[in-house]
Amino acid sequence: MRLGVLDVGSNTVHLLVVDAHPGACPLPAHSHKAELRLAQLLDDDGAIGPQGVERLVSVVQESLQAAEDKGVEDLLTFATSAVREARNADDVLARVRTETGVELQVLTGEEEARLTFLAARRWFGWSAGKLLVLDIGGGSLEIAYGIDEEPDAAASLPLGAGRLTAGWLPGDPPAPDDVRALRRHVRTEVARTVGEFSRFGPPDRVVATSKTFKQLARIAGAARSAEGLYVQRELKRKSLEEWVPRLAGMTEAERAELPGVSEGRAGQLLAGALVAEAAMDLFGVERLEICPWALREGVILRRLDHMESV
Repeated sequence: MRLGVLDVGSNTVHLLVVDAHPGACPLPAHSHKAELRLAQLLDDDGAIGPQGVERLVSVVQESLQAAEDKGVEDLLTFATSAVREARNADDVLARVRTETGVELQVLTGEEEARLTFLAARRWFGWSAGKLLVLDIGGGSLEIAYGIDEEPDAAASLPLGAGRLTAGWLPGDPPAPDDVRALRRHVRTEVARTVGEFSRFGPPDRVVATSKTFKQLARIAGAARSAEGLYVQRELKRKSLEEWVPRLAGMTEAERAELPGVSEGRAGQLLAGALVAEAAMDLFGVERLEICPWALREGVILRRLDHMESV
């Protein structure tokens, strides 16, 4: 069957269409993205403003049309931290429902971490042993650890690249004092969670998902996306530590010229790098592998599992 998943994230609204059957690997058939940056559109009271809501409704309508055009039989819809934490979340969800008919499921941060972990587990398989999975989104950082398909520990921290850029790095390039202040903040937040995971012992494999990690790996020398999903890509902490001060001294336009860095994400790359560096350092990770599958694939896999059990 042809499944669609509509992900209303903090940076983008992304429709992923796959051909999927229980027990088989979902095969991508179509991708439709629109950059909204909802995490950066919150007003001083923490609400998504009228323009943001209008744009969200419009993009959801466009995505519905794209799903219909591609023959999607079942559309799974969800929203993450930007909508979850908006002061007017109920009003936004009601507006989307009324004008589009879409009932967005708002995932908790822990649900995001668990579904992303499921995707990574299925990608790497049981032979990967104990996995530590890291995911940096626009609004939050998800961390999960475990040996089964359900993690033993999962956490979500308000350390998304978009959120931190908007709140801590106003300059272009950012002021050194602002970078140092953000670095301290990120490390304090990550350090609070390390004990929750370290009691389970060291992981056998550390993997990362998300656009931020993929871009950081690419500028550090990983293979281009055009070389395919199955090419192994990794990010070494030493390389990342060398890149952080370089990124801090660049303007947004200069970062956008780096290999694999999109113009829309260039402004967030430094904040994302600081989060990645802190997580790798404080969890004692020397190198991690990039996982092509993430939250959207986790949602699809969970749906297929439910179909198989019926």
